[in-house]
This record gives sequence, C-alpha cells and structure tokens, in this order.
Amino acid sequence: MHFASGNGHVVNGSSSLIRTTSIHNGIFIKFMARYRGPRVRLVRRLGELPGLTQKSCTRMFPPGQHGPKKKLVGKESQYAIRLKEKQKLRFNYGISERQLIRYVREARRLKGSTGDLLLQLLEMRLDNIVFRLGFARTIAAARQLITHGHIIVNSQKVSIPSYLCKQNDIISVVETSRSLVQDNIKRFSGQRQLVSPHLNMNQTALQGTVTNVVPRDAVGIPINELLVVEYYSRKL
Repeated sequence: MHFASGNGHVVNGSSSLIRTTSIHNGIFIKFMARYRGPRVRLVRRLGELPGLTQKSCTRMFPPGQHGPKKKLVGKESQYAIRLKEKQKLRFNYGISERQLIRYVREARRLKGSTGDLLLQLLEMRLDNIVFRLGFARTIAAARQLITHGHIIVNSQKVSIPSYLCKQNDIISVVETSRSLVQDNIKRFSGQRQLVSPHLNMNQTALQGTVTNVVPRDAVGIPINELLVVEYYSRKL
C-alpha cells in the first residue's frame, strides 16, 4: 500500500488486512483494506456513496432483520453518529482505516481547517480525480485503470491510486487504452456526475486538468467532516 503526493513523496504501508469485526449501535464494521460485500447494503446503512456505487436503493431502511424498525429504537449516540460519518469517507473513497488515519494526521499537520484539508486530500487522490473526470464508473474502477497502467499524469505513467494530484496537473489516458475509456464514458454517461469545477475536461482528447484545489461545495459526497475530526480527536 502506498501513500504518494504530487511532489513524489511515497510512504510504504503494510498491506496486511485487519480482520476484526464489531457491532456498535447497529453499525457493522469490518476493519479491512477493501470492502467486498454488497455495495447497496452499505448505501442503505450509510447513505449516498457515489464513489462506491451508482446504484440506487429500492429499500430506504437499514439492512438486516430489524432494519425497518431501526427508527423506533431511539436516538443514536454521539459516538455512533461520528462513526457513521467516518465510515462514509472510508467506503466512498475505498481506503483502509490505516490510510484514513494517515490522512487525518496529515490534515492536522497542515495549516487551515482540519476537516476541509482532510476532504481536499481525499478528493485530490488520483483514483478520485480519474473517477470525477468520468473515466470510470466508480473509484474502485478508477483504481483498476491506474494500477493496470492506463493513466498518465504530466506525460508520465502513474500506477499508484493514492498519488496526490496538485494544481495544473494534467491527467490523460495511454494511447492504447483510449478505446477502453471511451467505452466507459459512453456506457455510463447517463449515470455520471458533472465534472467538478476544479477540473477541466477535454473529452475529445481524453485529458483533464486540475485547475485548483477542490472547493468545499464541490466535494463528491454528502458528509459532515467535523464529525470525522471529532471521532479521531480522542483516538490520535
């Protein structure tokens, strides 16, 4: 597992999976690097996760035997509310708990609002940029494009999904992979989100430019980032 930035800094992390599971206030947690279960199940529990899946739910109550009755149980604890927001970030961006902790620590180190900086770090990941440009249907699919060598950043092939893009970076597609990405754009054009205002997309050239850091109102997921910061405030 790698954590890379636009300045070329790379940090190697453990690729082992933490297989501990727990249940808190109806929220089932799997502390592992990648979620492999039904994606719509997570959407029903956590809410909209556009980076995880574009599928819509037909049942708008939480999953499980007692899902329809969850609203009658009572108010969620503050811990459960914060945990839920944290899980939204993890599953939407497809990152492990260890990776998210690393981003939180980096956001704290930088000057500015920790919550805003955390979202900027996640939004500027290469896999998310590729997704937001419409090259892939989900962030997981974008990650696959990157690891398989289909994506170029500033004329150089980059195969690290966590690579942090920066302003004026140019993201394009390997010439031999253009038909693959064009097919993706055609197949999912009706489900694709609008390109974020911090990105400039040339669909003919299959080339996107990062024109700025992502503005808060253009973040690709409905989230209360302050609750995520509060969740980790007593843990880190």
